[in-house]
Amino acid sequence: QLQLVESGGGLVQPGGSLRLSCSVSGDSLVGYAIGWFRQAPGKQREAVSVMSSSGGVIQYHDSVKGRFTISRDNANNMIYLQMNSLKTQDTAVYYCAADEGGWGLKEAANYDYWGQGTQVTVSA
Repeated sequence: QLQLVESGGGLVQPGGSLRLSCSVSGDSLVGYAIGWFRQAPGKQREAVSVMSSSGGVIQYHDSVKGRFTISRDNANNMIYLQMNSLKTQDTAVYYCAADEGGWGLKEAANYDYWGQGTQVTVSA
């Protein structure tokens, strides 16, 4: 049973950067696919970026390609999302998640464990 806790959200101006972190406890992250999802008010939750357990499969939402980078540190049970060149439309609650299946799929229903979310607000 994994527990995930996000941190690093906040208020940033357009064009700025944030690094989200997700601390994982309860089990080793090895063998799990990981993902970052977001949900804006009135919208469905969507995958921002996902990574397979091996790291060999990485997917990004088209809107964040070239701006966001997902990474993992299995030794320290940490997941990261580096967000650069932030835009107002990136404003949302961001969630980290882990999937026992390990494949790195983009559908939220595949993910077994979720953090509580961290708010990211991009505004001038």
